[in-house]
Amino acid sequence: MIFSRACEYSIRAAIFITIQSLEGKRVNLKEISKEIDSPEAFTAKMLQQLKKNKIINSVQGTTGGFEITKENMKNIKLIHIVSAIDGEESIELCIMGLKKCSEMHPCPLHHTFKTIKHDLIDMIQNTSLYSMAMKMKAGKTYLRILN
Repeated sequence: MIFSRACEYSIRAAIFITIQSLEGKRVNLKEISKEIDSPEAFTAKMLQQLKKNKIINSVQGTTGGFEITKENMKNIKLIHIVSAIDGEESIELCIMGLKKCSEMHPCPLHHTFKTIKHDLIDMIQNTSLYSMAMKMKAGKTYLRILN
């Protein structure tokens, strides 16, 4: 399982929204799009999926924007975003993209990737938006790598 481009950007957006929400701020589409370096139309579609799946909230009006409740940021794990954007079945996909890869009929990378895949699934099931946001706030991780 490798994340789709939409999933990667959705994770970035959710982390950015979480950080802003921790500071009591809502952010608009333009701010999110700029921060995650994604076209606005593409970002809007991703945010719509995140909202539909109750990962983020949207508030209308002049003081509106996107936010995540503190309860949600602690309960939302990466698996929720991956499932919302790429679908639950994406977790089980063959690393080489084969449709019928299995223990009985493995692709050339199946057994090599098996341990990595297990660790990756464990990571996305146990990593919360809150924990990622707190690492960013502490300066331990970054959403943008400046040259």
